[in-house]
Amino acid sequence: MSTEPPASTESDDLAAFDYIRRVEAVLFAAAEPLTPADLRAYAGEGDLGAALDRLSADYASRGINLVERGGRWLLQTAPDCASALARVQEVPRRLSQAALETLAIIAYHEPATRGDIEEIRGTAPGRGTLDILMEAELIRPVGRRETIGRPMQYATTPAFLTHFGLNSRRDLPQLQELKAAGLLDPAPAPAETAADRLAPRPSSH
Repeated sequence: MSTEPPASTESDDLAAFDYIRRVEAVLFAAAEPLTPADLRAYAGEGDLGAALDRLSADYASRGINLVERGGRWLLQTAPDCASALARVQEVPRRLSQAALETLAIIAYHEPATRGDIEEIRGTAPGRGTLDILMEAELIRPVGRRETIGRPMQYATTPAFLTHFGLNSRRDLPQLQELKAAGLLDPAPAPAETAADRLAPRPSSH
């Protein structure tokens, strides 16, 4: 007597294919990356893992890739095709050096308050800097710290991971890499270097 499972029926294959198509349609129409729960809410119940694996493989060699960023899924332009969109893609507003430094501090130390940013940078974030980063959907408020004054805390968003092509914050570059890319001034300051101020500090917990 055979112990092999029965072959999939044609109706099972059609149902699986239909589910993959629904997942693909949801991803295509989404304005932002979607969690598995989001996908199930729109596409219905099915073997979501198999559907995402199949779509990832199907799109791997095409001009659009299916990728996961911080536990969320999205369709994005294949890296080698990005230059083809240079003339039609709207150029986003460039962030100031102060905004980039503030974003880096939040990314490496989140959740971070204005006081944390001022302590690490040596100067308080300029007026509107945090607002600009929130408007760009790179950071978000995540509640207040239970200390004197209950200052607001800020953390990065899933859009931050997507924008910088990261799967998670664990993929953030090391300080040596930032220096090599020219994003940190390698020249030492008289007392404390910019790299020292940006370096993650041991938790007191």
